[in-house]
Amino acid sequence: MTNLPAGEDLCARIRRAEQALMAHHEAVLRGYGLTMTQYTVLLTLSRGEGMSGAQLARACGVSQQSMASVLNGMQEKDLIERNPSPLHAKVMVTALTEAGRGLLVHASGEVVVLEKALADRFTPGEHEQLRGLLDRTIATLVEQTPATRAG
Repeated sequence: MTNLPAGEDLCARIRRAEQALMAHHEAVLRGYGLTMTQYTVLLTLSRGEGMSGAQLARACGVSQQSMASVLNGMQEKDLIERNPSPLHAKVMVTALTEAGRGLLVHASGEVVVLEKALADRFTPGEHEQLRGLLDRTIATLVEQTPATRAG
């Protein structure tokens, strides 16, 4: 058996943590009839109404085509409304409906339970240290990711 460099062990652990986090959120959100992307749209819109599909796609880390499909489904469920932008007639601006806002309140109440469980697992000092370590990890991952070349 070959000894893996420490970085590869760290990357595998980060990946497992992300998979466990996503599995938890997906299980919770499924009970509300939401996907992770739909939940992220609701959360993003709650922080800044009046976003285009392109802006939401970037915020959620999905393609514009995927976001268009997500938004169509959410509009059919009356979770969002889309209206022409007052600045650009061809751009549709998305906002939460009351139903979307209410669903977000209920779903996020359960998602927050995990945040509390994680915070309770560590002392306040460990919690702050972990946050700092994760921030440094994210910064390293971003720095080490090759830039996409337009062309």
